[in-house]
Amino acid sequence: MSDHTDLLDALVAVGGRDVADVGCGDGWLVRRLAARGARVVGIDPAPAALAAARAAPAVAGERYAPGSAEALPVPDAACDAVIFFNSLHHVPVERIDDAIGEAVRVCRAGGVVFVQEPLAEGPFFELMRPVTDETEVRAAAQDALVRAPQRWAVTITQRTFTPIVRVSSFEAWRGHQLLVDPDRAESLRRRERELRERFDALGGPAGDGRAFGAPARVTLLRPADASVGEA
Repeated sequence: MSDHTDLLDALVAVGGRDVADVGCGDGWLVRRLAARGARVVGIDPAPAALAAARAAPAVAGERYAPGSAEALPVPDAACDAVIFFNSLHHVPVERIDDAIGEAVRVCRAGGVVFVQEPLAEGPFFELMRPVTDETEVRAAAQDALVRAPQRWAVTITQRTFTPIVRVSSFEAWRGHQLLVDPDRAESLRRRERELRERFDALGGPAGDGRAFGAPARVTLLRPADASVGEA
């Protein structure tokens, strides 16, 4: 598998199901899930991200809500799948356990919490490292996932793979960095020359853009009696 959504597509059946995308950003995954038949809500604490998501053409009745991972604006047992796609490590370290607990709270029996988290290695990580070194926060997210079965009645399975992230241009990559965290603006400005060089050196050709290996780990948390939730 090489595309960054391959394992999500393979492991989580979303058609006709209620899905929450936690840390949805500009809504690209929300729209993808809606196109697969999900009843999906995208949740994000950043007004700029939600504005960008709502500005995009709707696919199939998807919706968006402001909120944090530590306090999801979702009732108990309302979702068949809760997805953190490269977003759990953005939760404050001291609240990551709370965010996982919230996902378990809103997940129905028989559902699944799908967490895809980037590892602190590989070309894509090295590209962004001069702007923000996420080694510690990524490790904290992994540690919290591993101890989840000790805190909640869930089973855990994990799988590591290396998806390929394709970026159309340096400007597109920079724009995404700013959407994730506007406070990166000054670092991006000061290091632009270095970052452009790293963008070209670390990425392989991909049409007009570049392609980067981005090692990741997928974690599935299921209520102990879950019998559905996978494709």
